[in-house]
Amino acid sequence: MNAIAIITARGGSKRIPNKNKKDFLGKPIMCYSIESALASELFEEVMVSTDDEEIAQIARSAGANVPFMRSSATADDFATTDDVLMEVLAEYEKRGRTFDYMACIYPTAPFVTAEKLKEAFRVLVQEDASGVMPVVPFSFPPQRGMAVREGRLEYCYPENAMKRSQDLETVYHDCGQFYFYHTKRYMACRGDLPDGYVPIVVPETEVQDIDNLTDWKLAEMKYQMMTE
Repeated sequence: MNAIAIITARGGSKRIPNKNKKDFLGKPIMCYSIESALASELFEEVMVSTDDEEIAQIARSAGANVPFMRSSATADDFATTDDVLMEVLAEYEKRGRTFDYMACIYPTAPFVTAEKLKEAFRVLVQEDASGVMPVVPFSFPPQRGMAVREGRLEYCYPENAMKRSQDLETVYHDCGQFYFYHTKRYMACRGDLPDGYVPIVVPETEVQDIDNLTDWKLAEMKYQMMTE
């Protein structure tokens, strides 16, 4: 199998300074993503895309490759993940290397494990899918959400106000951890997959957005629970 893991770890971070290299329970948080990708034994290449030399050094020490640095065009606040992935794939192609499959793994995703990556790849191949995404159910039905309008709470969807939670469709959201792709299909549409993503469902105890220091502490607590 010919697959690449791309860990997207730029240097800039506004809400949590140096977020990608910040200590998370004893080591830089990005090391968890690298170690899981290596432990899965799925990838011919585990690389980190970064514009930051200190991040590059951490990545290499953890066993990842950093064969080139990210361009300034994909290192600013306006570049998308797809921009980064397309740049990486194009640069490898210039060097004579292409990959049948690709995993994009975020650097602040300590809940990614080798087992989850292997399950995602199994589903990708078994379903002949273009992409696989880990998702988690919303903890409260969004169909019964409320908004503040003119100082008063109002149901966004009044028709669902009195419905039981179990009678409403389960709604999921992206875990924000990783994506697995059929590379050629991904490149043909820059990630806007016409056949969509196949989901793998992750428990809420193994999902945490990390946008501020409170989120960081919650992630550490959840990680400790997961690994007990």
